[in-house]
Amino acid sequence: MAPTGNGPLIPILGFLTCVAFIYLSFGDLLFDFKRESELGFVKRNGTQFVVDGKALYVNGWNSYWFMDHAVNDHSRHRVGAMLEAGAKMGLTVCRTWAFNDGGYNALQISPGRFDERVFKALDHVIAEAKTHGVRLLLSLVNNLQAYGGKTQYVNWAWQEGVGLSSSNDSFFFDPSIRRYFKNYLTVLLTRKNSLTGIEYRNDPTIFAWELINEPRCMSDVSGDTLQDWINEMTAFIKSIDNKHLLTVGLEGFYGPNSPKRLTVNPERWASELGSDFVRNSDSPNIDFASVHIYPDHWFHDQGFEEKLKFVVKWMLSHIEDGDKELKKPVLFTEFGLSNLNKDYDPSQRDRFYRIIFDVIYKSAKRKRSGAGTLVWQFLIEGMEGFNDDFGIVPWEQDSIQRLMIEQSCRLSRVTGRHLLDKKSIEMCSHRP
Repeated sequence: MAPTGNGPLIPILGFLTCVAFIYLSFGDLLFDFKRESELGFVKRNGTQFVVDGKALYVNGWNSYWFMDHAVNDHSRHRVGAMLEAGAKMGLTVCRTWAFNDGGYNALQISPGRFDERVFKALDHVIAEAKTHGVRLLLSLVNNLQAYGGKTQYVNWAWQEGVGLSSSNDSFFFDPSIRRYFKNYLTVLLTRKNSLTGIEYRNDPTIFAWELINEPRCMSDVSGDTLQDWINEMTAFIKSIDNKHLLTVGLEGFYGPNSPKRLTVNPERWASELGSDFVRNSDSPNIDFASVHIYPDHWFHDQGFEEKLKFVVKWMLSHIEDGDKELKKPVLFTEFGLSNLNKDYDPSQRDRFYRIIFDVIYKSAKRKRSGAGTLVWQFLIEGMEGFNDDFGIVPWEQDSIQRLMIEQSCRLSRVTGRHLLDKKSIEMCSHRP
């Protein structure tokens, strides 16, 4: 029997009608999902971080161990588990190491030689962060010896017979070592992620680069040596990557020429480390200032209440600097309370966090430069070898988890983001 003229058209029309119904019913959800899964670059507008034209205040954490644990199959799952837990608390940024120089699971085996297996681990960390909607603050080298640090660079130069000095501080002034570090920066920034196909310098999953963790150059108390190095290296980074924000990685101490060295620094030694918060952060290629908060490491004779008073004074001083001197955001990139203190009680840690979060919340409400905080540090179960006296498994401490979620909600309300993001709506809808 010959088909009628409209025969084939009927099933086609039925299919198109079905597609149209699905689009009209669920199209907004599909596009909302796409918008939520795509991260934009974080920029700076005066003393505020901004994303897509809206202010961003950071509530986040440190998990320095991500790349190291992503190398091996048996431990790689920990990265995703921690990022998922952070996202569920509304945390927006995680700070982690993008370096491991020499030694076990080294990213840079020797100057200019890299382990592709470890680079793929860092690729995984970045891709996993994107999946969970968390941005990464990636630190580029350590002032301390852990994971190689500046000591490893000095040893490499010394072993190759080109080092000027065996002093660790030659990392900052030795031309050969500066070349080593610039080569590392070039390779890292232009790395094409094997999982996403995106070069690191073009990936908005990366919140910012941190030049060095806790820099000190005690051989030059004037601070000139460190300042010259900061100026040179930040200009070099920006010549390769002008899309990402950049910070130094300071502890926040005031140098010998600052009047605050006597009124705000914890003790006299803090002005003799070759660093200076205002001077270093004022470098033209630095986009925001970084500060750490460790009163129980900086004082040895203060009680808990005295430490809390210092914390507030310390934070407000640096926020004032951000507002008046630097005209830049100030991010408190590490803070913690040691559980080794003689008078330590778990409730003290809750109060410590609360006071820090309150300072940031009040700063955000007033549109001041206090841009957020990153807890040191979060881990998951079975990581005792990577823990210290500050480490927390957040879901094992309900009070800390509640504080983190509450701060996420408070900060999202300040910017109005809780009305746009579905995760925030769900997380914050039942909170005061």
